[in-house]
Amino acid sequence: MAHDIHIVGGGLAGSEAAWQLAEAGFEVRLSEMRGGGDSTPAHEGDRLAEMVCSNSFRSDDARNNAVGLLHQEMRDLGSLIMRCADEHRVPAGSALAVDREKFAEAVTNRIEDHPKVTVVRERIDRLPDHPAIIATGPLTGSALADAIAAETGQGALAFFDAIAPIVHKDSIDMDVAWMAARWDKGGKDYVNCPMDKPQYEAFVQALNEGEKTEFKDWERDTPYFEGCMPIEVMAERGSETLRHGPMKPVGLDNPRTGRWPYAVVQLRQDNALGTLWNMVGFQTKLKHGEQVRIFRMIPGLENAEFARLGGIHRNSFINSPRLLDRHLRLKSKPNIRFAGQITGCEGYVESAAIGLLGSLFAAAELRGEEIAPPPLETACGALLGHITGGADVETFQPMNVNFGLMPPPPGRARKADRKAAYTDRARIAFDAWKSKELCRLCATAAE
Repeated sequence: MAHDIHIVGGGLAGSEAAWQLAEAGFEVRLSEMRGGGDSTPAHEGDRLAEMVCSNSFRSDDARNNAVGLLHQEMRDLGSLIMRCADEHRVPAGSALAVDREKFAEAVTNRIEDHPKVTVVRERIDRLPDHPAIIATGPLTGSALADAIAAETGQGALAFFDAIAPIVHKDSIDMDVAWMAARWDKGGKDYVNCPMDKPQYEAFVQALNEGEKTEFKDWERDTPYFEGCMPIEVMAERGSETLRHGPMKPVGLDNPRTGRWPYAVVQLRQDNALGTLWNMVGFQTKLKHGEQVRIFRMIPGLENAEFARLGGIHRNSFINSPRLLDRHLRLKSKPNIRFAGQITGCEGYVESAAIGLLGSLFAAAELRGEEIAPPPLETACGALLGHITGGADVETFQPMNVNFGLMPPPPGRARKADRKAAYTDRARIAFDAWKSKELCRLCATAAE
């Protein structure tokens, strides 16, 4: 089939981009290597938009959280990823978590059923010479990665990303654990496994002594992304590190004691049935046998049955601030855009957001137009600005969306009001940009 634009990669970014361009009336070819005889070290199936790590899109608070603000902006732009996430959300307090199986199924069905999208299960090994968006994610195939390096003259940067284990709910001892959200925000959305000081110290010691995955020589100097740090790497940083990170007990009253425990392991619902629960912040590179042994030291998980154990894989990304323009085009080959985690944005929702923006820019260009990027005061604009020029090209590392990527609001708002100052300003800026730029694009499409 003849197509107007080629999307390479069927993850969250590629799926979002394909949907948006098809909805804009363009013929789209979406190439995904999974299902065509190839796979990756992290994926389990061949569905589009498969979530391989956590099942959480993180905070859905658009008033006080930058990622919640990004959720809102994406919904306002008609995001397929956000629509499917909302349809298949599971309880997670103030966070947006999804049933990952139903979510991926919903995205796949919508994309495959769209009359203007042709999904082809194939591996792409070179950069196309026609309009294309490369959204192959952090596990880009070696041949395509080599082609990117040859075009740009630069090797891909890389970091390790780790996957947390998933536990069967009926194997958790609820006579020890209890259900609650921190500070009672939301419902009783998390399983909490308490530890006293001796239990915590023994657990940290076991993490430090546990047998880890061996790296190949070429992997040894690859840095971890701070937002997805393996639990045992955090433990190596100091005996109290975990108590101030994923195992912090603050805001969690144990109903059996009326007090905060010394440390807590939290599990978050992973599917709509509530049968599978994800160990929050427990990404790991421990060997599988060690995971079972050590994680069963956690009170309440002594007889835990694991639906999936943790793992680790190497992620790659390009030096986007050096290589891409403000419209995500490759400077040396502007028919090519990049989107998703390969650009150095980190997180499911950030990846989808960059896919969405890339599709808007591509749609405008295919119509002979150009739209201005969203303002830096918005969540979309701040994320885009960071990866296309805001970050230092010499020290560029993956980044989640956060208020630090936005210009400070004017004035000296109280600390308690500062986040709201960011989001209030962002909504005004976003609405003005959308009314001006996207309405003009829609008018052009109607002509």
